[in-house]
This record gives sequence, C-alpha cells and structure tokens, in this order.
Amino acid sequence: MEGTERTTRQRITALLREEPAEAGHIANEFGITAAAALSHVEHISKSLEDTDEELLAAPPECRECGFAGFNDLINRPSRCPKCKAESVAEPAFTVR
Repeated sequence: MEGTERTTRQRITALLREEPAEAGHIANEFGITAAAALSHVEHISKSLEDTDEELLAAPPECRECGFAGFNDLINRPSRCPKCKAESVAEPAFTVR
C-alpha cells in the first residue's frame, strides 16, 4: 500500500465533509455493510474529539408523521413509536 492511499475511514470522513450521508449511502459508496458503515462512523466520531471538527447526526425521522424524537440517533429504528409506521428515514451524518 502506498503512503498516499487513504483508509476507508479517511475516505468516509472526506465524503462526510462534502455532504451529509446515511449509513446505507456510505455502505453502497464503499462496498461495505451498513453495520460496518455505522462502526466506521462511530470511530470517526471518536477520532474527531481532539480536533476542531465534529461529527453531526441528523436524527432518524418518520416519513409519515415527521416524528424525530428517537432516543438512538445512530441506528435507524424499525418503526415510529408515535404512529407505528415503518417508513423511517435513516439518520444522516456530516463532519463540520
């Protein structure tokens, strides 16, 4: 591996600096599973703690009623606790 090549986490961080992205989008972009994408995102968050940047997460949101008060901001819930709809958008991540 050459010294100029970047790791998957470095490439994901670069993507999140450019635009918000959901775990599913990250997984498709880098050929990894959504679970692996979330693991990378959590590690990126820890890596940014001693920098001027931070990982921001837009919470999951119900597409039916707009509920966004989910307790877990990282993982996408299977359904909305308010209206019970299963149409819940994934959280989006960005680095700023």
